[in-house]
Amino acid sequence: MTVMSPAVTGAAPEHKPSGGSGSVVLRGLLRNRLAVVALAVLVSLLAAALFAPLIAPYDPNTQNLLLRLRPPAWQHGGSGAHLLGTDQLGRDMLSRVVYGARVSLLVGAGAALLAGVIGTAVGLVSGYFGGWADRALMRLADVQLAFPSLLLALAVVGFLGSGLWVVIVVLGFTGWVSYARVVRSEVMSLRTRDFVTEARAIGVTDVTIMRRHLLPNVMAPLATIGTLHVAAAIVAEASLSYLGLGVPKETVTWGGMLSDGQLYLGTSWWVAVFPGIALMLTSLAINITGDALRDVADPKAYRR
Repeated sequence: MTVMSPAVTGAAPEHKPSGGSGSVVLRGLLRNRLAVVALAVLVSLLAAALFAPLIAPYDPNTQNLLLRLRPPAWQHGGSGAHLLGTDQLGRDMLSRVVYGARVSLLVGAGAALLAGVIGTAVGLVSGYFGGWADRALMRLADVQLAFPSLLLALAVVGFLGSGLWVVIVVLGFTGWVSYARVVRSEVMSLRTRDFVTEARAIGVTDVTIMRRHLLPNVMAPLATIGTLHVAAAIVAEASLSYLGLGVPKETVTWGGMLSDGQLYLGTSWWVAVFPGIALMLTSLAINITGDALRDVADPKAYRR
């Protein structure tokens, strides 16, 4: 339950269960075995992305046509030198999958952060002030929701051109609406509380109220939406790269690998299957973590 800030009352505040310390959230996640497995997968992927030059056995773009389409090590004709085989240009699949994690996680985190900043700002202003500002901003959100997000991203990327940062910005600007709607709903329920009314009465500015008293109370749902948006952005980037409108071809991405491997599914399945598995596991792990965060952030969970 949200309470008055100590700056207003002079007393120590009580804390919402959903906005508790990180240790409380961590304990709640650790009680969920599936979430623990998902977190382990995410930590492994993050480590692979950060230490890709140390983990990957080869440069992901080094070509050797004499070794093209070699099967994984456990299949007939495979070699221990290329555990996951090679692609149509003789590039090591394990190295490319590892390096692909870098782009996917960067795009997912970057797009979610940008969308979160924009959506939170819009939601705070819309929910706190109401009136014409609320109507104008929500109609803008309705207009954006009228366009399928992937189709809108395709149109913008096709107009601006491909590139890693272009993809991050486009996915960020096309994903802010969900943040804005949730924050607006939370702020509209908080702005009539006593601690906000008393803060106004003693002359606290609107910006300070939104920053110090309202924003901390919407962080729990924002964290949940953010994790889910990371997974959605990773899949969207893979879709754009699959269609040739994502990051440049020389940059290793799981979507680009899927696009290259679709022609070889009947003969060299590993070229498309391994990046597809990596993409599926990443999205699944992030979604499971987001669901677990939502359960931990639910105050009812603390009454069980």
